[in-house]
Amino acid sequence: MPYLITFMQDERYSKYVGRMAIVPMTYGRHVPVIFDKIYNHWVSNIKDWCISRQLWWGHRIPVWYIVGKDCEEAYIVARSSEEALMEARNKYGKDVEIYQDPDVLDTWFSSALWPFSTLGWPDVSSEDFKRFYPTTMLETGHDILFFWVARMVMMGIEFTGTVPFSYVYLHGLIRDSQGRKMSKTLGNVIDPIDTIKEFGTDALRFTLALGTAGQDLNLSTERLTANKAFTNKLWNAGKFVLQNLPIQDDISSWQTVQASKFDTEESLLRLPLPECWVVSKLHMLIDAVTERYNKFFFGDVGREIYDFFWGDFADWYIEASKARLYHSGDDSVALVAQAVLLYVFENILKLLHPFMPFVTEDPWQALPNRKEALIISTWPQTSLPKNTSLVKRFENLQALTRAIRNARAEYSVEPAKRISASIVANEEVIQYISEEKDVLALLSTLDVDNIHFTDSPPGDAKQSVHLVASEGLEAYLPLADMVDISAEVQRLTKHLSKMETEYEGLKARLKSPKFIEKAPEHVVRGVREKAAEAEEKINLTKNRLDFLKSTVLVSQ
Repeated sequence: MPYLITFMQDERYSKYVGRMAIVPMTYGRHVPVIFDKIYNHWVSNIKDWCISRQLWWGHRIPVWYIVGKDCEEAYIVARSSEEALMEARNKYGKDVEIYQDPDVLDTWFSSALWPFSTLGWPDVSSEDFKRFYPTTMLETGHDILFFWVARMVMMGIEFTGTVPFSYVYLHGLIRDSQGRKMSKTLGNVIDPIDTIKEFGTDALRFTLALGTAGQDLNLSTERLTANKAFTNKLWNAGKFVLQNLPIQDDISSWQTVQASKFDTEESLLRLPLPECWVVSKLHMLIDAVTERYNKFFFGDVGREIYDFFWGDFADWYIEASKARLYHSGDDSVALVAQAVLLYVFENILKLLHPFMPFVTEDPWQALPNRKEALIISTWPQTSLPKNTSLVKRFENLQALTRAIRNARAEYSVEPAKRISASIVANEEVIQYISEEKDVLALLSTLDVDNIHFTDSPPGDAKQSVHLVASEGLEAYLPLADMVDISAEVQRLTKHLSKMETEYEGLKARLKSPKFIEKAPEHVVRGVREKAAEAEEKINLTKNRLDFLKSTVLVSQ
């Protein structure tokens, strides 16, 4: 027999439950906001609900009927068959026979009771109920906001008088790389166990967590491969830090490293430029990440940690620290770098741990003097000092390094070849750039003994590649240091001839009326784009040839 929950026809009940159920909106949040309207409409317009289902599995409806009597008029509601039989005998005599309704409760009815029925309810004095109900946050998929979330809120209000949670975080659905829903028919189901075996648990977790709340995620091997590379990068960074810390027996060095604190403006200002930069950027990251964690912007958190770890710490500071660790010859300078490496890396592990618990816990445990597991360690302190002016200074050093690297690549300079350079800037800029000459030389592959700092262009400026790194910061790289000018002129002349031949062929096709009329539009468009690209490359090559030839003339 079907069972229907019939709510009062008087709209006052619906409005009461609806008003109570919208409480999470006042001090909590559905994430994202786009689902608020759906939720509010449902709880404010509660309808009758058939809760019986003809399924094999589920909670059996706790109703027993009397054999030989009309089931709509004679029935018993009880907690067990024994209780039902006892009540039936009291009502219909001791020879009565009963049978239970074969239907089960609707899945969503049973699930709606979950927040409190698992905690000892209806015994509201139980320890679990008092401690855990109501809870703080529910996390679920946006597709069951109507089926489950709204019903849990409704049942919680009805049976406990309290909304069961303050926040609802709605994640998206996982789809295949083409955005299709996974199904056996399409054969596009991604097995998480196989995925974990191939890419690792943390790479899968991180990939899923980077999705935007409420928006579906297209899961592809490209995303998983990229995040597997991220876990490998984290692991290798951990190995670098561990291998470059003082040896365990060096008690004096360890005391210096462990005594290093970066929680005051004064301690930050005492650091060299690269160290001050990376610590300041870390403190900015901690504040931003903590705020976004509190707002449940998990995708933003993951991306910001990713960018800082890979783009700032691994690509820049670890490389810069090698100038302290391997080339400085000064133990005190090396100790500062070791202290900063340890401080930044252990905080990265803390920030990243909720996403990647395994690949962060292991290196954490390997760090010396760990007294507790990462999972129970304290969260990084917020509102720590940052020096934005020194951050800007290091960004100038980065811009200079990038400009030199780009010039080396453009002129195909051998990777290991060290070249000379003249750095031109005002006195203030020259002071802080020259203090980090060793770092600049290491990052840009320059000859440290032939880096010159001046406030005006060098005498050989016309025979040098001129670079503008940023406003007020320029560099001149002697061309003779970078390439064999005569050989480069010959190579570019030959390359130019080949490009011009190809360009003429493209122009000839575009001038042909038959080609324009008969070829598909996208083919014609593609040829035009190739011709424009070829013309641009020809002009760049001609300009470089003119520059090289003028350099030869000047040198003669």
